[in-house]
Amino acid sequence: MWNTPNILTMLRILLIPVFVIVFYAEASWAPYVAAAVFGAAALTDWLDGYLARRWEQTSALGAFLDPVADKLMVAVALVLVVQSDPRVLVALPAMVIIGREITVSALREWMAEIGARAKVAVSKTGKIKTTAQMISIVLLILRDTAFGPWVYGLGLILLHVAAVLTLWSMILYLRAAWPSLSGQVGVPGRR
Repeated sequence: MWNTPNILTMLRILLIPVFVIVFYAEASWAPYVAAAVFGAAALTDWLDGYLARRWEQTSALGAFLDPVADKLMVAVALVLVVQSDPRVLVALPAMVIIGREITVSALREWMAEIGARAKVAVSKTGKIKTTAQMISIVLLILRDTAFGPWVYGLGLILLHVAAVLTLWSMILYLRAAWPSLSGQVGVPGRR
C-alpha cells in the first residue's frame, strides 16, 4: 500500500497547506517558493503515475488518491489566484476548470457504478489540458515577481487555453457516456 507512487501522491496532498502558507507569506521570495511548491506537486502528479505503471505498483489506494490530490491542488491554487486577481478574465476560466473537474468526477463515479468506467478514462486531450493548466498556474503565481508582466500574460493565455481544452474534454467524456446517461443503453439497477 505505501509504495513510492502512493507516497508521492500523499506528498502532493501534504504540500497543499504548505503551498497556501507560502502563497500568503508577505516576503519577496514567497511567489517564487509558492510557484516551486506548486510545480513540484505538478511533477509528482506525472511521476507517481509513471512509476506506478513502470514498476507495476498500481493500487486501489493510488487510483483513489491520485485524482483527489490533483483536483484539490488545482482547485486550491485557482481559488488563490482568483483571490489575488479577482477579475472576470481570471475567474471565468477558473470556474470552468473547477466546474469541469466536479462534473467529470461525478460522471466517472456514476459510470464506474454501472460498470462503464472505461468509457470515460483519461484522454490525450485531458493530458494536454492538465499540462497547460499546471504551467499556467505556475506563471500566474509568479504575478508580482521580477519576471515582469509578460509571464502573467502568458499564464492568462494558457489558463484560457486550458479552459477551452477543459470544456472540449468534458464534451468528449459526456458524448462517450451519453448512451448510458440518456437511457439508450440499459443501466443495471436503474429505470
